[in-house]
Amino acid sequence: MSMSNPNLDNLQQIFIESRDDLRRWLVANNGQKDSIWLVTYKKAVGARHVAYYDIVDEALCFGWIDSLPRKLDDERTMLLLSPRRPGSAWSKINKDNVARLITQGLMTDAGLAKVRQAQEDGSWDILSDVDAWHLPTDLAEAFAANKRARAYYDRFPPSSKRGILEWILSAKSAEIRAKRIAETVRLAEQNLKANHPPGRNQGPKP
Repeated sequence: MSMSNPNLDNLQQIFIESRDDLRRWLVANNGQKDSIWLVTYKKAVGARHVAYYDIVDEALCFGWIDSLPRKLDDERTMLLLSPRRPGSAWSKINKDNVARLITQGLMTDAGLAKVRQAQEDGSWDILSDVDAWHLPTDLAEAFAANKRARAYYDRFPPSSKRGILEWILSAKSAEIRAKRIAETVRLAEQNLKANHPPGRNQGPKP
């Protein structure tokens, strides 16, 4: 069981039973700075369930983003929704979704403002190399010195490569980045995926 985080436990809970409920709340509250717990019924409950992709779409429309899921009770779950912060990276999936939502006429001025801000400060494209699974120079050089690690890494599924590359990219200092690269290569040599939990870090069998 994960440990409780008081900073998250005290956040406001917003209960919805439809996509329209969420849109109405975001229309009225999209400018607030604090995150919320969005409470929804599980799929098994039936008509009152709100699909995850609908939540993601509405959040994008207003410049918000989803992150942490959490169980509430037997019938309901919670999802952490937050306003996007300056410098927040945009994945290819989210950028593609934004393009679709613009075409559908669903993006709001608030959401478009966050897109423009990201395009201006560079965060819109910061994950482009990650999404393309492009090896940064320092990681490529480390793999060049360990052919076995590179061979195993190349067999990892795209989603695993992306998770590893984003983890390296998100390092807050050169020292941390170097440690993450070293760990990536060390584990890959054993056919293990860095930045993956035990039980899910094993690479494909040769």
